[in-house]
Amino acid sequence: MSSTSVVGRDPETGLGLEIEISNGFISAVKNTAHSQDSYLSAGLIDLQVNGFKAIDLNDGGLDADRVIAFTHMMHSLGTTTFLPTLITASAESLTSSLVAIADAKKKNSHVAHSIPFVHVEGPFVSPLDGPRGAHPKEHVREADLDEVLRWQKVSGNLVGKITLSPHFDQAPAFISALVAQGIVVSIGHTHASVEQIRAATDAGACFSTHLGNGAASMLPRHPNFIWAQLADDRLTASFITDGFHLSPETFKAMLRAKGLDRSVLVSDVTALGGMPPGIYDQAIGGKVSVSADGRLSVVDTPYLAGATKTLSHNVASAIEMANLTLAQGLKLATLNPGVFVGGRGCIAVGQAADLILFDWQEGDHELKINTVFVKGESI
Repeated sequence: MSSTSVVGRDPETGLGLEIEISNGFISAVKNTAHSQDSYLSAGLIDLQVNGFKAIDLNDGGLDADRVIAFTHMMHSLGTTTFLPTLITASAESLTSSLVAIADAKKKNSHVAHSIPFVHVEGPFVSPLDGPRGAHPKEHVREADLDEVLRWQKVSGNLVGKITLSPHFDQAPAFISALVAQGIVVSIGHTHASVEQIRAATDAGACFSTHLGNGAASMLPRHPNFIWAQLADDRLTASFITDGFHLSPETFKAMLRAKGLDRSVLVSDVTALGGMPPGIYDQAIGGKVSVSADGRLSVVDTPYLAGATKTLSHNVASAIEMANLTLAQGLKLATLNPGVFVGGRGCIAVGQAADLILFDWQEGDHELKINTVFVKGESI
């Protein structure tokens, strides 16, 4: 029986915290007078990840080895659980990527643990410029339950979350069928009416993908689908707090509307995360630009093409944007997203010992990750 303990500062109290680990699981949690400068937290959970440092989950060339390498990258960033997010693409490309991720889970225990399932963002999104964002128009298509069944067949039921636009008449029936399969249905990249948003939620949609983004540049003051999602307590909303997707005032107001318990931070980071500024040709988004400050946009348009900042950055940014405490910022990236991946993200006896030690002080632009534990193993 292997056992160890980890000591750090409790992000909520600042006092010493000791976690005992046995065979990869937390066996005891207790206060201690012995501490160190680094904070101790559950590992970060990112429900929307597209790539990082030139590894693109959506370039059509994904294989198991790249998924394994990508998982190690995520661990180094303090993210111990994540959902690989596959964007609108051809049927062949989507199934190929799903097969690669499924193969990686079979080959590597860290991948098997850190990827509970896959998030498919599209291809059933709005075909309109603006709400479609960087999703390639030629691959946007009508909702097709048979296609979803094909995804599940080739991947061993690996798809656990789907982002879609409920702007079509059959959306409630389609959503109900997905929910019956245990799939989390999220609303995003939409031009749906308030009535269609309400019908989607009635049918079982429970999440809003990067709320405030994937929308037309101009909307009616009211009603519109953003207000409808903010007002519905059945929907948990994710936010990208990289400083580009939402202004501080917008995020602060949205967070107040949804509440700390129904809000989640995501990175939406792409393969250009961690890459130098410049112009790049991407499988998703085409010709895109990374600015010196990290803004990722489709060239010659006002539209964003994803993100370059990691979740450890977005936690620190959210704290500054909305005047949160460290514990509150962490909750948005651990406990809250953990609800959607089997109850991870909390420090409690019996939970997998997915932990991070990190340094942070007010004004820092990101959490400085020191040590990462995945099921009690130091990575």
